Amino acid sequence: MIKHLLLVLASASVLLFNTARAETGPATDLVLLTENFPPYNMAKNGKNFAQGENINGIATDIVREMFQRAGLTYSLTLRFPWERVYKLALENPGYGAFVMARLPDRENRFKWVGPIGPDDWILLARADSKITLQTLNDARQYKIGAYKGDAIAETLTKQGLKPVVVLRDQDNAKKLVNGQIDLWATGDPAGRYLARQDGVTGLKTVLRFNSAELYLALNKEVSDEVVNKLQTALDQLRKEGVVDEIMGRYL
Repeated sequence: MIKHLLLVLASASVLLFNTARAETGPATDLVLLTENFPPYNMAKNGKNFAQGENINGIATDIVREMFQRAGLTYSLTLRFPWERVYKLALENPGYGAFVMARLPDRENRFKWVGPIGPDDWILLARADSKITLQTLNDARQYKIGAYKGDAIAETLTKQGLKPVVVLRDQDNAKKLVNGQIDLWATGDPAGRYLARQDGVTGLKTVLRFNSAELYLALNKEVSDEVVNKLQTALDQLRKEGVVDEIMGRYL
């Protein structure tokens, strides 16, 4: 009876171990998450969920090249919303998210590989707008649209500007044209790209208030060896002109 019970327990332990490995993959695998953030990351079908080869964009192509050069394997999923992507990468060993602005309050929450590309922060207005701004403080009197959970929205909130947030940044383009907001706080080139995709053109930049760099953010449990391999691979790709070549495909 005892022998039979031990065999059952042993079998159960093996099953649990194999199930865990099936979910997490080999030790060197990373689970990478991203969002629709054109032209850096995009679902080819335009939806808010995609996996593997159904995702493209500047950052996605660079990350693929990085992992191939580093000899590491990964899975890639694009999902929605960004807040969920951020939380999963923050809380789960072996996870990572891109592209993420490397801000002071995020610095110690992740391990970083990059920069992958720039993301200037701008305030856009309609072409016929009379708004002129010298500083971000001058924008306090206006209704500003931003993307919920994004670093830009978080920064504006911390400075007391109280942005009106949406779950999809591209929705702000039409809100701006329709007069629902006065200004759109977004990234450059991402904002202009999103606006064009929705048929909105002619927007003008009334203030450029920050320059950020975008990174692959890895959970802190990811080994330094893996992080260093990826950083070395990215540095090589940039030196060889591959990063500029990839950007040229989209911009």
